[in-house]
Amino acid sequence: MAAVTEDARATTVLLVGAMMVRLALTGAYAKYVRTGMGGVLLVAGILLVALGLVGVARALGLVRRRADTHGDAHAQADAHGHGDERGPGHAHGDAHGHGHAHGDRAGWLLLGPVLALLLVTPPALGSFGVGRSAAVDVRSGGRTFDPLPAGRTTPMTLLEFDERAADHAGASFGATPVRLTGFVTPGNDRAGFRIARYQIACCAADAVAAVVRVTGTTGNTPARDQWVTVTGTFQRAADGVPELRATSLAEITAPRDPYE
Repeated sequence: MAAVTEDARATTVLLVGAMMVRLALTGAYAKYVRTGMGGVLLVAGILLVALGLVGVARALGLVRRRADTHGDAHAQADAHGHGDERGPGHAHGDAHGHGHAHGDRAGWLLLGPVLALLLVTPPALGSFGVGRSAAVDVRSGGRTFDPLPAGRTTPMTLLEFDERAADHAGASFGATPVRLTGFVTPGNDRAGFRIARYQIACCAADAVAAVVRVTGTTGNTPARDQWVTVTGTFQRAADGVPELRATSLAEITAPRDPYE
């Protein structure tokens, strides 16, 4: 039983390491953690793969040695004429082998979730969690912003947009156009639609969303979870949701780093 358990554990470690290496090399890890952690994940994945290979080799060697020992024991029993006369002993051996079979199946079930993550990469956080998780609160302890430079469009994060909107009722915006990028999320707005983007400290588990309402667009509203880049000017909204009066909108593919 110990050999089977060690075999399953070592294989699990091996597959977890392979999953980490794949996520690091493909860049898919950015859906879960900060982009700067890619190198650390790659090194950790390589170490786990090496550890898993050593564990699998050790477990297979232990199984082989036990099989050889078991075969020698049977040969000695046959040599002494006890091969077929020990009915109860053989019954006990059959029961012991049956227990090993159950342990084998139970141990390998641990690999199911790991294989699923290895083969299928879950998507980054999207609109489903915006209304079900905490939102960024920028109303207390906020900083005072300098006015935006006039005459050119200023790219900024949704978090900064929300913070500037809360700072002296958005006075720092002036008439300067800004450019925001986020994904479309459902809202109960009579005019326009909302975009959001998550802020993370280290990983997706601590994500909170910054939300902005977009108005002034023409045509159909982009689909839910569609990423867009919007250019426009700040408008103060009565319900407290920062608003961008759009002058242009473009649908884009999801960025490599979906978090701010």
